[in-house]
Amino acid sequence: MIQDIAPHKLNNQYDPAKQPADDSIVLDIRNKSLLVRVLEEGFAFIKYSEFEKKPEVVHLFAVDDQDYFLVRGDVEKVPDECAYMTIDRLRKEHLMEKYQIFTAITAYQLSNWYEDNVYCGRCGSKTELSTVERAIRCPECGRLIYPRIIPAVIVGVTNGDKILMTKYANRGINFYALIAGFTEIGETFEETVEREVMEEVGLKVKNIRYYKSQPWGIVDDMLAGFYCDVDGDTSITLDTTELKKGVWVNREDVELQPDDYSLTNEMMLMFKEGKEPKA
Repeated sequence: MIQDIAPHKLNNQYDPAKQPADDSIVLDIRNKSLLVRVLEEGFAFIKYSEFEKKPEVVHLFAVDDQDYFLVRGDVEKVPDECAYMTIDRLRKEHLMEKYQIFTAITAYQLSNWYEDNVYCGRCGSKTELSTVERAIRCPECGRLIYPRIIPAVIVGVTNGDKILMTKYANRGINFYALIAGFTEIGETFEETVEREVMEEVGLKVKNIRYYKSQPWGIVDDMLAGFYCDVDGDTSITLDTTELKKGVWVNREDVELQPDDYSLTNEMMLMFKEGKEPKA
């Protein structure tokens, strides 16, 4: 999955006082795009020393022993032979190494959080960065704002040696996926599984069992994967506002997604190979 970057390791400990060294990586994210160096063989991150006019930055995290910083404000002069590339394209076309894609997505999640909280949602005052932790604080009312993480579920609904596979409506994605949805206020993950399956395909489920989790920073999600068994009637009733297709597929006929980045793809693979957790 996208977070499986071994032998590299993400250290997300935040140091508000840390300043960039010349070899620190600086990530400038604008309109879902990342500033990268264009090379003959691909793309690379940009080091702090490569900026003629040093931008204002904030510490993000480290990967292995390499510190990463995020640009705050504008870059006055883009370094030569550098360009903005959409993070979505970098991911889908595998234009950088896997650990770099995961790094960029995690930085993108934090970049959105900073941009969305320039002003306090309670009193409207201009916010500032905490000097003791990764938080944004309001100097007027004292409100503390932490990075947003949205819980959601991925659901493999099984019927013996068949699994329910779906295709999204109105997303421009033509490969198969599994049932998915966000956890609502006051709801457990297991209740989310039951509700989403009923809402999207009209099925009751039982024997809900946890599989694995995944951070999906593209949309601030923390995904929790579950398998469950259909309970009773197996007739599918699609919510066509969410899905354009829903079918029962035999293990050997499961079509995987184009890459191995997602929890959804891994769950489909586990079922295809008969390795999913059993009830």
